[in-house]
Amino acid sequence: MSIGQTIKELRKEKNLSQTELASLLFTSQDTISLWERGKSYPDVLSLIKMTEIFGVSSDYILGIEK
Repeated sequence: MSIGQTIKELRKEKNLSQTELASLLFTSQDTISLWERGKSYPDVLSLIKMTEIFGVSSDYILGIEK
């Protein structure tokens, strides 16, 4: 699974819209969309914040850990 697919899956599990996740990460909905479509990747600070929001490790989000 790609990083974008993982972010999308985790976001949906938390019942968050792209806009809601963007607000929590202090970014835009367009940025979340780009990540989920694999057109760009989250920066380190966003990745760290996502680990807190989703309760998973950065390795999980990056696809290193299953």
